Amino acid sequence: MTLFKEFQLGNILLKNKVVMAPMTRSRAINNIPNEIMATYYKQRSNAGLIITEGTSPSPNGLGYARIPGIFSQEQLEAWKKTTDAVHSNNGKIFVQLMHTGRVSHPNNMSPKAKILAPSAIKLSGQMYTDNAGMQDYPKAKEMTIEEIKSTIDEYVVASKNAIEAGFDGVELHAANGYLPNQFINPASNTRTDEYGGSLENRNRFVLELAHKISEAIGASKTGIRLSPYGVFSDMGSFEGIDAAYTQLATELGKLNLVYIHLVDHSSMGTPAVPASIKQSIKEAFGGTIIISGGLDKATAEEQLSAGVGHIAAFGRSYISNPDLVERMQHDKELSDPNFDLFYTPGEAGYTDYSTL
Repeated sequence: MTLFKEFQLGNILLKNKVVMAPMTRSRAINNIPNEIMATYYKQRSNAGLIITEGTSPSPNGLGYARIPGIFSQEQLEAWKKTTDAVHSNNGKIFVQLMHTGRVSHPNNMSPKAKILAPSAIKLSGQMYTDNAGMQDYPKAKEMTIEEIKSTIDEYVVASKNAIEAGFDGVELHAANGYLPNQFINPASNTRTDEYGGSLENRNRFVLELAHKISEAIGASKTGIRLSPYGVFSDMGSFEGIDAAYTQLATELGKLNLVYIHLVDHSSMGTPAVPASIKQSIKEAFGGTIIISGGLDKATAEEQLSAGVGHIAAFGRSYISNPDLVERMQHDKELSDPNFDLFYTPGEAGYTDYSTL
């Protein structure tokens, strides 16, 4: 079995090839990490690598209710409880930097925050807010060049904060329809300046982010998440998509990022990500690939053995199975999660799942 062997990820040694995937859990009251979050991640620290829930690098990126940030000193200090807890069990943990861009609502943000996006294209559907329930997405403000540069600077500060807070690295969330992905996809980017139009221009924001972050904290501490063919938040396929992601992976490889985390949500009913683009990204990047998407022990082993990727991420199975590694090692039955408690505040459906 390859899943339970050690793996060298950049400068850190993972105790196995099991990754806890990033999952929004909405427990950060006032956007500040807390004790129950530290408990939650410690419970799951037998994973080789934990990637936290999406964590905003900016007040402008706090699109969802009760998601954490890492842009203030208070948030930085609060995250230390989590990193200390995970490290006490010889675990490794990256923070996922997630700026929601147009996937946002003012009710979930501070009064001075702005909803920013590459272009002022309204997102369809609604978003949950604590104080008013479901609300239509508002139209975002198209970012000026100055706002693009200042947003990149916010990511850099957040990355430095992450290392100071004790994280082993950061994952740049450039998937699932959030701000970096909004630049990549022409459905959300109709700009005509250097950040729009050609695939090279639409990839520019992501590459500048990756370059600046890796320059600030080291490429060995910088990973990225991509979702080619993803459809969340009005994303989807587009003309030249394979060339766009291959070019992106090539340039990310030149930066020597520590990994690319590939999203495939076909197990949740979305269109399958073609094996050909996964292979193209893997070859163009030349570094570690994290595979994800509805995996169980058998399918993870199969894909790792076939060389599809190097380490494997597990999502929802980690919600209700804090001891997922042990259960998979010993072929024990997995507990089912309570979907009604995925995003509710408090310990219920969060830290109260039992172990074997």
